[in-house]
Amino acid sequence: MVDVESPIVYDLAYNEEALKEFKENFIEAQDSKLLLNYPTVYIVNDKDDNQSYTVYVGETNDIIRRTLEHLNADDQVRDDWKELKQSKTSQMYVIGHRHFNKSLTLDIENRLMHYLLSVEGIKHVNNRRTNPQSEYYTSDELDVIFSKIWRKLRQKNKELFPLERVIKDSAIFKASPYHKLTQEQLAAKDLIIQKIESTLTQNQVGQLILVNGQAGTGKTVLMSSLFCDLLELSNLEEYPLFTNRSIYLLVNHDQQLKVYEQIVKKLGYSLKEDIPIVSKPTSFITRTSPDDPVDVVVIDEAHLLWTQGKQAYRGKNQLVDILNRARTVVVVFDENQILSREQHWEENEIAYMKHDAIQHGRYIELKNQMRINASKETVNWIRHFTDYREILPIPDDANYDLKVFENPAEMFAAIKQKAENQEHGLSRMLATFDWDYIDKKKPVDSEYWNVSVGEFHMPWNLQLPTTKEQKRRNKSLAWAEQEQTIDEVGSTFTIQGFDLNYAGVIIGPSVKYRDGKIVFDREASKNKKAIQRRELKNGEKVYLSDTLLENELNVLLTRGVNGLYLFAVDPALQEKLLEMQKLRMNK
Repeated sequence: MVDVESPIVYDLAYNEEALKEFKENFIEAQDSKLLLNYPTVYIVNDKDDNQSYTVYVGETNDIIRRTLEHLNADDQVRDDWKELKQSKTSQMYVIGHRHFNKSLTLDIENRLMHYLLSVEGIKHVNNRRTNPQSEYYTSDELDVIFSKIWRKLRQKNKELFPLERVIKDSAIFKASPYHKLTQEQLAAKDLIIQKIESTLTQNQVGQLILVNGQAGTGKTVLMSSLFCDLLELSNLEEYPLFTNRSIYLLVNHDQQLKVYEQIVKKLGYSLKEDIPIVSKPTSFITRTSPDDPVDVVVIDEAHLLWTQGKQAYRGKNQLVDILNRARTVVVVFDENQILSREQHWEENEIAYMKHDAIQHGRYIELKNQMRINASKETVNWIRHFTDYREILPIPDDANYDLKVFENPAEMFAAIKQKAENQEHGLSRMLATFDWDYIDKKKPVDSEYWNVSVGEFHMPWNLQLPTTKEQKRRNKSLAWAEQEQTIDEVGSTFTIQGFDLNYAGVIIGPSVKYRDGKIVFDREASKNKKAIQRRELKNGEKVYLSDTLLENELNVLLTRGVNGLYLFAVDPALQEKLLEMQKLRMNK
């Protein structure tokens, strides 16, 4: 770890009198030069009657001049600054460090926005720009200096600055547009924006930009960053091609919809328009018309779109209907995460979609695995399990905890221990959909729909009772973030698209080991969306369960960032997994 000195953090009231006192009398002599002559980072914040915060994060080479601009000029053109100035309770934190330079303060500013966007008690983060920097002198000190800053801020206000572990566990943090993108993601975003510029100048409808990538390749972070950049560009007059363009994000997943709604709400965008800027596909299709197409639609998890009519959706293919209602559509698509017959694409349809995107230079593939903090050998082990249906010897990996348990009770105890440890954070139990669960209906012979293996019984997700306060909090939290869900078992329907630090997966009886290969038994699955037949375009009705159950397993086994715990119900599969684990132990 880089050894650097502590930062300086001063707090003062946000008004001219306090600023004058800060400059003339408040700053200790040894700190004066760093705060008044060097670059600084600052946070202006206020707390309303509902105990919710509004914050603004900035960086400047002249803290006195910049604060006076906020107080005497910005309040004339922006309501948020006017409210902060008029409030009697507005506060300001000024942060200095001997190693601050322009690039480092921009990175600190960006990371503070990333963290504060994820704080539950913050209702608005008033600045929206993202500033992540490339490599620069002192960039290797960023992590250490930031953690020291955060700890000092936490000493002053534990509510506004919670533990870093709590921040990093939040779904908003993991999907935040303020993530520092990898070179692969940056190149992808730049190319997507170039292609959007090109398609908008053509003024045609139905231009598709296709982003492909396996689970854990950073698709959601890329879409979040892209979407917020497009929203910001649409508000800037200096980019006339984007000015006042209509930009929308769609996701066909209740848990992820919650996350995106929270992000745009905290960044100050309205969700109460005639067409909400973030919504589910059916809602968007119902509220729009091909006669009046919107400009850009971004679709996260496009493999979850329906390809047949269902419930309120009366069409035949949601992507086709969206393409008919938008000039440009950007989708992220992973056919290995299609989980139900209503989402099924025939092979020739996927091939055509991909070929058409390639032909027009609008196909982008993300290849770098970013979720799983593991060696290539461990990633390869998981891929062989899900893609090739083979079980290899479990590799040694100092960074990733891959372990097979003798029974699910022991595995749950280990997951619970990880969840209680601040260093290990968000950890949950998951299972293949091989036990009955009927939404909004109680079972006859027990209190909950349970995942049951011998004497082990644990409720399926979305069932345990909550207090009034928990209910209020849970409205904005994804399933895995909710406190009571440590005692539930998640499924693909609640965990798809999300990370866990440690995932404990019960592989149910639909996954078996026969003649040296993994096989899938649809008779043992309770997932009706995967095991019922689907009618193809030629009128033939076919079972898709072999592929869909494999995809279900793929999603579950790729949730854990730092560890994957396994127990298999099928005796032969469990025996094989334990055998492969012993090979590692006997090395």
